[in-house]
Amino acid sequence: MRLAAAPLLFFFCLAPLAHAATLSVCTEASPEGFDVVQYNSLSTTNASADVLMNRLVDFDAQAGKLVPSLAQSWSVSADGLVYDFKLRPDVKFHTTPYFTPTRALNADDVRFSFERMLDPANPWHKVAQSGFPHAQSLQLPALIKSIETPDPQTVRFTLTHPDSTFLPALSMGFASIYSAEYADKLLKAGTPEKMNSQPIGTGPFVFSRFQKDAVVRYKANPDYFAGKPKVDGLIFAITPDANVRLQKLRRNECQIALSPKPLDVEAAAKEATLKVAQTPAFMTAFVAINSQHPPLDKPEVRQAINLAFDRNSYLKAVFESGGQAAKGVYPATTWSYAKDLPEYPHDPQKAKALLAKAGLKDGFSTTIWTRPTGSVLNPNPSLGAQLLQADLAKVGIKADIRVIEWGELIRRAKAGEHDLLFMGWAGDNGDPDNFLTPQFSCAAVQSGTNFARYCDKTLDSLISEGKRLSDQDKRSALYQKAQAQIQQQALWLPLAHPTAYALTRKDVQGYQVSPFGRQDFSSVSLKP
Repeated sequence: MRLAAAPLLFFFCLAPLAHAATLSVCTEASPEGFDVVQYNSLSTTNASADVLMNRLVDFDAQAGKLVPSLAQSWSVSADGLVYDFKLRPDVKFHTTPYFTPTRALNADDVRFSFERMLDPANPWHKVAQSGFPHAQSLQLPALIKSIETPDPQTVRFTLTHPDSTFLPALSMGFASIYSAEYADKLLKAGTPEKMNSQPIGTGPFVFSRFQKDAVVRYKANPDYFAGKPKVDGLIFAITPDANVRLQKLRRNECQIALSPKPLDVEAAAKEATLKVAQTPAFMTAFVAINSQHPPLDKPEVRQAINLAFDRNSYLKAVFESGGQAAKGVYPATTWSYAKDLPEYPHDPQKAKALLAKAGLKDGFSTTIWTRPTGSVLNPNPSLGAQLLQADLAKVGIKADIRVIEWGELIRRAKAGEHDLLFMGWAGDNGDPDNFLTPQFSCAAVQSGTNFARYCDKTLDSLISEGKRLSDQDKRSALYQKAQAQIQQQALWLPLAHPTAYALTRKDVQGYQVSPFGRQDFSSVSLKP
């Protein structure tokens, strides 16, 4: 019996070598769906927007600027209110067993893609059961006055007021362009939910099949406007355990493994068949403190939690050498970073004094929510939660740890059910507002991305006024005031700015780690 099993195992381990034209990527979680406008997690953006879709513009992280995508050029009026986009000609939507397009991409597709998010009267608006979190938190319905199509290759956005973040926002995953023709077909068939399960885009890969918690399969798009990808197929092998991802990489069952643990990075760097890709990440790991849940609604309590926590011990134990200590909302390399903000040192005695001042000298009970498996923003969820729990106990706060599956965690956190929530945020385009509006605006409380659940007129005004200005120095001054208020109110327990890592086989060429957590496999090849 034992001898008979050995050849089968040997064949299974070597099988991927016979399919070198297929790139297999070990990812950490299932996407919530494929209609990316409904969601805000990176795992969903990576599995949908990054491989299946395109936007009007892209953000080139290496060059630090916006570049053409579906729009080959654009212009902005002198008053900053009118944006004209000239579309790339002859861009084809995917052909699949469930949809064959009859025309190329045109301005109607762009208008449909945005109007379904903006217009409550649009028949597609109510289809999104999860709403449109990015569009809502960025307040696009109030910002975009009209969308016109002067001709089939031109789209004109007219804004109600100038907004310096509008163009960068169009590079985000939620701004992906959909096929209006496909949408019409689904509505007529009475199956609009298939937009989320049978996606159609213009991107480098075509959707093939999804098995939840197991695999997503894609085929290379032979008609991709930027050229057919260098691999024939793409597989997302959903592998929540980082140790298993590394083992699969070693056996060549995956050629790229995302979100490795720090110790795995060290191990891979020493192995002849593997290599490490890395970049400083435009991300912040944090614990969100729900300011709508008493007694967390008191600033003194939130400040006490910050003072009780030993950040240095946490950073060393959880991130090891894989991150920098976070002092505030975003990394120190971000323009408008407020470097002189007072920090919360590890001071349990002062934390106790603040709790007593808040009428809680005997402490209180609360909950800590975290995910079951690691990610780049939370490499060791169990250990991190236990460290926070122990530190809080020392000042009289009894915190129960609740481990919740990632998709369920996001859904319930967006509804504001949590107390203390281990979370992270990745900016999409290098603009500091990409943290401030989604995480601290009043509109983002309604959309669910504001995990601190904090709405304040003064803070909201600082954020919204900053978006209206084009002068970076003036924007910086407003954003630094916003950071000061966020810090004083202790809305987050900032943890770390991670280094983004990925592990690859030595034969993988053309792969780069994005500081924003986005994934581009269109130029990746496997050396024969």
